[in-house]
Amino acid sequence: MSFMNNLSRQALNRNVLSTLRTQSRGLATTSNSTLRSSSIRTGLAALNSSKTVGSSLLARRFISETSVRSDGGLNDPPEDGIHPEMPSAMHLQPPPAPGTDFNVAMVGAGNIMFGSDEGPWNHSFRFEHKLGPRLKVVALIDPAVARAEAVLAGKRASFVESAYRDTVVYKTVEEFREAMTPEKEPHAIVVGSPPAYRGGVKAPRDLELRLLKLFPNSSYFIEKPVSCGPVPEAMELTQALVDSGNIISVGYMLRYLRCVQKMKQIIATNNLTVMGTIARYACAYEAIAKPAWWNKAIDMGPVIEQGDRDLDLSRYFGGDVDITSVQAHSVEWDEAPGQLSRVPVDESKIAEELRIPRMTSATWKYKNGAIGSFVHAVALQGTAYSCELEVICDGFQMRLVDPYNAPVLYLRRPGDDIEERHAVSLAWSFFSEVSNFVDCIEGGPDPHILSSFEDATKTYELTWAIRRASEASSAQRVQREAAERVLE
Repeated sequence: MSFMNNLSRQALNRNVLSTLRTQSRGLATTSNSTLRSSSIRTGLAALNSSKTVGSSLLARRFISETSVRSDGGLNDPPEDGIHPEMPSAMHLQPPPAPGTDFNVAMVGAGNIMFGSDEGPWNHSFRFEHKLGPRLKVVALIDPAVARAEAVLAGKRASFVESAYRDTVVYKTVEEFREAMTPEKEPHAIVVGSPPAYRGGVKAPRDLELRLLKLFPNSSYFIEKPVSCGPVPEAMELTQALVDSGNIISVGYMLRYLRCVQKMKQIIATNNLTVMGTIARYACAYEAIAKPAWWNKAIDMGPVIEQGDRDLDLSRYFGGDVDITSVQAHSVEWDEAPGQLSRVPVDESKIAEELRIPRMTSATWKYKNGAIGSFVHAVALQGTAYSCELEVICDGFQMRLVDPYNAPVLYLRRPGDDIEERHAVSLAWSFFSEVSNFVDCIEGGPDPHILSSFEDATKTYELTWAIRRASEASSAQRVQREAAERVLE
């Protein structure tokens, strides 16, 4: 990051950082009027220039010396994994150290931020355990004010009351910025709003650009997927975020799994080259009662809305994908194998061309020569999903089973046909991604952000390539069947 090049990493030690952060509270908060231009390029130029005028704005940025690395760590992520042998369970981590308040603004008061019975997502819970009494949630931003207030009432009735005692609910980020005082400026902003309102450069999907203009000193933790809009627009946003120089982490938590880091360690220690990746994701559709999920025009289809996590993990091992090589086929709703018996919504209310495929199979080449494959199935009933990722190398087979609930790594290596079994708690991955994010801001012990916005956008690009390839294949089938009927 260019604005850090002239700073001595040795001089910016933890004590100096603490001093800078203390001083920052006494500095006036600027209106950032120069950043209100509708032009992204003009706005970013103004933002970047503001970082180089004098030292006050630079001092106000809540950034440690670790931010000079592209991933937020002191060094690039080690090839042999980040701490794969360390205790993984959150309850085994040391208690939060005392210190100054750490301000957090939360965008979105839904299940991603505060949890539900549908899964282990609950960002607030991990920030509470990472920061302890230092956590101060200065704003909860959600247009559904009643829901936000209900969530706050629950938090204030719990042992984390001090973190939410002075939290104010705002309908928009602009409303928060207008009311914000210097001492309430957020060190971190956690974005958990639906992707329909972010991941782009035009309204209403321009949330990240608005945040950068209003809060140029903050770091950002953004939920996946990065968007649900056009891929080129997401790429344009990516460049804007890279140019900003802010610390940004995207919530692809599976990269932080201890099993996944163990796989990285095995590959590096044995000097292996990945031959291929095989991913499989079968969802329990009976419990998915959201009409939007069954409509490709809203949630974009299951490969984009669900499959992005497994595809991201595939890319984590295989590398960048040759997008031109992507091929895919699907079982559509109107084909005999696609007739489902327990669809929990009324699909007759969804236009036929917008109904989701029941099964999708895709293959591709990685740019390094390896191959990848992915299968997504809308097929299981009940509540439990079935997910696996297999990584193949010379002499080695690594199978990551049930990564979302009870992750287990099955390893076969040369000299033994019996698979080894390694298990780990999923909760560690959620805590680890938050812990590394906070440590990157504060200069913790060798932190690493494993999923940048730029890299997450490549995963988004792959999901769309698979959807388009499968739709093209289905269109060819329809044309072929129509031609055959004419010949009859």
